[in-house]
Amino acid sequence: MNIAVLASGRGTNFEAIARAIKKRYVKANLKLLITDKETADVRVRAKKFGIRDIFIDPKQFKSRLEFDKGIVKILRKEKVNLVVLAGFMRVFTPYFVKSFKNKILNIHPTILPAFKGIEGVGRAFKYGCRVTGVTVHFVDEKVDHGPIILQAAVRITEGMSLEELESKVHKLEHKLYPQAVKLFVENKLKVEGRHVKII
Repeated sequence: MNIAVLASGRGTNFEAIARAIKKRYVKANLKLLITDKETADVRVRAKKFGIRDIFIDPKQFKSRLEFDKGIVKILRKEKVNLVVLAGFMRVFTPYFVKSFKNKILNIHPTILPAFKGIEGVGRAFKYGCRVTGVTVHFVDEKVDHGPIILQAAVRITEGMSLEELESKVHKLEHKLYPQAVKLFVENKLKVEGRHVKII
């Protein structure tokens, strides 16, 4: 199975998945990284793992749809079976989602449906939540909305700083995301409406 990771930033989740594949915990081929930021740190990580990376400049496209069509064209050419989003800071058009229906995974640093969108950890912390966590889900046409695959909690203890909480959430992400990718690769996920059965 061929996997493509799409990322815009540091790429710690990209690295967690790349390590899982290198160790054969996930038995798949990490075919390529696609990024929309030329200076993204994730590109350095890709080089370290010998993964081909492609920078696609959104400014070269007339619209979000044209940009998405450009990515889909590459993914199809590379025979990609699974698209993994790892901090890819763009919202896809319905065209992209339909092109890879139930074949796009995303990770979000809260227990969805709480605190959708950006800065979820900080907003959960400021809200005074006792518990937050991580969600891995399929991508649909809405932001942070698709069927949930895995969730795990992080307890926010008395006196914990935002930095400590972020560190715990990231650590959990790096454990949970490879698990979800492994389940997909092993054909153990069945989507029924909003529910994902692990078979």
